[in-house]
This record gives sequence, C-alpha cells and structure tokens, in this order.
Amino acid sequence: MHDSQPNNNLIAYSTALEAAGITLALVRRVQAPFKSLADQVIRASSSVAANLSEGNGRFGRDRFNHWRIAYASAKEVETFLHLLSGAGVIDRTQAKRAADLFDEVRAMTWRLLHPKE
Repeated sequence: MHDSQPNNNLIAYSTALEAAGITLALVRRVQAPFKSLADQVIRASSSVAANLSEGNGRFGRDRFNHWRIAYASAKEVETFLHLLSGAGVIDRTQAKRAADLFDEVRAMTWRLLHPKE
C-alpha cells in the first residue's frame, strides 16, 4: 500500500530551497572564528530540502523519518541564523527572512508528519 501524497509537500520543498538559497548567500563569506558555525549552517540548510525531497520519494516510516530530520534541521538552521545575526556576522534582515521561511517549512513539515490533526 502506498501512502497518499499531501498537496503541500512540494510547497515545503520549494520554500526550503528558497530559505536555503538566502541562507547560503548569507554565510558564504563568514570568517573565523564563526566559520565552523557557517559550515554547519550550510550542511543543515541543505539537509532540509534534501530530506523533504528524499522523504517524498519514500513510503511509510522511512518517509516520516526523512521529514522529521528536515523538521529538526530547519530548527537547527534557525538557531544558527539567530546566533550569527546576534553576533553581527550576517545581515539581520536577511537572516530574519530566512528564519521566517524555515519556520514556514517547519509548519508545513509538521502537517506532513501529522496529517490527521
């Protein structure tokens, strides 16, 4: 039996791509001592879109596992954006825009994980 595809899964993926694009542009020139945080932001923001996409191609528990990872990675990116913008390392306005988009991704992903609530 195949799980049905929620209509919002492609929206979550495209929003994740947009958020990651803003985030990658923000952190690409971050210097030491914040470079390790920027590297983690790159991995986590990429993970959100990748896990939404991979989960979309899977079924059952495996699908939900990828979506849970995407949800957690979106939260992780938001935390790093707050840290870097609070330290004045990246633009606060763009960081807020990216964080808001990742929050939207989390909301959509939550609905993917809890379709009957």
